[in-house]
Amino acid sequence: MNVHAAGDLKTVGLTHPNGTPLRLNTKDFVAIDRNKNARFEATYRPQALYNRANEGFHANNETFLLHEVATNLPIYRPDTGPTDFHLHLPPGGFQLVLVTSGAFTFDYDGRFYNVGPGAVMLQSAIVHRQLFYTWSGLSTEENLKTPQTVVPDPISMGYSGKFLEAFITDPTTFPNPTIVGPGQIDEAETPRVAWGHTLHDRPANAGFWLQDPLALDAMFKPLSDGSVKSLMPVYVRDIGIETPSGHLVTGHIIATDPRGQSLLPKSTSASMHATTFARGEVVIYRVIRGTAEFKNKSSETFELAAGDVVTAGNGSISLIAVGENTQVLRLGLLKGIENLRSWTPTQRDEIDGLAGQIITQKDIRPLRTEGKPVGYLYA
Repeated sequence: MNVHAAGDLKTVGLTHPNGTPLRLNTKDFVAIDRNKNARFEATYRPQALYNRANEGFHANNETFLLHEVATNLPIYRPDTGPTDFHLHLPPGGFQLVLVTSGAFTFDYDGRFYNVGPGAVMLQSAIVHRQLFYTWSGLSTEENLKTPQTVVPDPISMGYSGKFLEAFITDPTTFPNPTIVGPGQIDEAETPRVAWGHTLHDRPANAGFWLQDPLALDAMFKPLSDGSVKSLMPVYVRDIGIETPSGHLVTGHIIATDPRGQSLLPKSTSASMHATTFARGEVVIYRVIRGTAEFKNKSSETFELAAGDVVTAGNGSISLIAVGENTQVLRLGLLKGIENLRSWTPTQRDEIDGLAGQIITQKDIRPLRTEGKPVGYLYA
């Protein structure tokens, strides 16, 4: 996390970002990030390699960043173990995590969660740490090639931990304060602490969200209108982030089974229509596995494969076909993002410097697996 000189929370204007207003690119544009051009870099921690969808990020006025995070070193090394307790403060408090490989354990606000492929989390400016992740032992080259999925099958859970992560704006432009550093963690007490602070900048009714991939609300439903062609039936999962994000972003996964298999957890009690996931001033598609075909306004088609990302203006592209054994994440960026502002560099540095002093309330949870919801002390 960033380290800066400490300030006084009572004398600086830190409750809300006070920088420039955020603006989505609502023009007709298409930006593609190809997996063949991926650059995995240990940007923040040695055990994690990050691959940013930079073409889409820059084309969309650097308002929304999607990247892949691939763990690449064993957790037992001195420089790769559990992280410190920290939080991220993007505008709107928006931070999305979708696990696509391996398994993780996260500490969130005094509770811990074991998660695997398909788990969705909105961390929403919550104090947290990454406590554990799986590592395959493969070389870096082979590790980056292992398949990803949103279905928690035993094979995928044995690979190194990977996830897709999204922020509103770039993490270097907003505060990421350390709340309890590695040397100050008391393993018997610190993980049980629930925290509160006033700097989360979340819209009304936004908050922490976790969707288990086998929960009833995570079931894939058949796409009924035939708008996306495939040799296999097409299914859609709503990852449930619109309301807990404060109506900033929608999220869906469009998927098909492998030929001759039933891999996706399904519910046939209801169906989905393309209009259900058609919203967004800007749309982002990320192919997790398989292939997907798109059409632009000029009726020109292009195909994406696993690891590819396309970012486009509203109406600039349409998803028209998917292959078998395909999973595609779709994010719709809503107009509410333009009600947000970025943090100024001064605000960012002052909050990072304050570190744990931003905490206004603490509570000890009797049990770490149940009790009040994550974030109950937040103003």
